[in-house]
Amino acid sequence: MKAAIIVLSDPKSGSEEALGRVFNALAAAYDFKSAGNEVTVLFQGTGTRWIGELQKKENPAHELFEAVKDKIAGVSCACADVFGGGDEAVESGFSLIKDNTVPGTTGLPSLNHLHAEGYTILTF
Repeated sequence: MKAAIIVLSDPKSGSEEALGRVFNALAAAYDFKSAGNEVTVLFQGTGTRWIGELQKKENPAHELFEAVKDKIAGVSCACADVFGGGDEAVESGFSLIKDNTVPGTTGLPSLNHLHAEGYTILTF
């Protein structure tokens, strides 16, 4: 089994739902990783803002983030352009992903490529 986990929730909303979504996305990544399955995590849309938040030790999902950091592919370049978070991602060693060359943008992750590579795509 191969899973691609896409985080779309917005940390700026400050809601329990947003935190619950990212927490469950990271928990799913941890579950797949612990079982020895291939897993990758991408941050898109307003989710690109999460990297900076998850780096903070006081964030409730920080420890879980650290446990799956090696499975994070990066953040959507075009989404980071619009919603922010790109600088924090790059400073933290993550890539700005742009293999889907959407017209008028700097590019987004290609869900089609992930699907073609056999990934099941899960969104949070």
